[in-house]
Amino acid sequence: MVTSKTAADLNIEFKEKEIVETLQSLADKFPGKVVFTTSFGIEDQVITDYIFKNNIPIKVVTLDTGRLFEETYKVYNRTIEKYQKSIQPFYPKNEDLEQFVAEKGPNSFYLSVENRKQCCHIRKVEPLGRALKGMACWITGLRASQSNNRHDLEQFVWDGGFEIVKFNPLLDWSLDDCRTYVKENQVPYNVLHDRGFVSIGCAPCTRAIKPGEDFRAGRWWWENNSKKECGLHTH
Repeated sequence: MVTSKTAADLNIEFKEKEIVETLQSLADKFPGKVVFTTSFGIEDQVITDYIFKNNIPIKVVTLDTGRLFEETYKVYNRTIEKYQKSIQPFYPKNEDLEQFVAEKGPNSFYLSVENRKQCCHIRKVEPLGRALKGMACWITGLRASQSNNRHDLEQFVWDGGFEIVKFNPLLDWSLDDCRTYVKENQVPYNVLHDRGFVSIGCAPCTRAIKPGEDFRAGRWWWENNSKKECGLHTH
């Protein structure tokens, strides 16, 4: 059974370890219970390359909200073709989504933060709960420089909401580090990154950012709130 102490112990154990070594060790320590969730952003593509290229037995999954960019589906397909590995999708529950859209409309998330968070919960948070069920360790592409909320993260943290240890292997990487890795290793990446998109989510809720804007300015851009999160990483 993993606990908050597990996360603290892992921070000590893997403090000086390379990413590939850590990923393999986690797969050995928690056999069949390590999962990586990818949204096919540039950070996630780096981690996918580490896992697939080295044949590390870690389950790779994605949350398909039903409102992703076409470019995201293209990089999803190119990734499967390149590595010849499976990426398991998790979709929103039909009945929940149908009721939400019937009651509030397809674009109600623009009307209030409450509606937006409800949409995120149905399309992302609930499916994530199913993806993490029974798992001991959850790997993410979070970086410290992505938002103020993430500056104080450690590589291993305890997520009390999902009751799981979360591993952030790229925590200290910069966006340029990710770009360099993808280029040097010929990793498929989302072409929206070349058009000013840094954080890519659902199409109606994501835009390119302008020079000098905060990293998260392109997400839920109509909201005046510095703590823009969908609920996946708020525990």
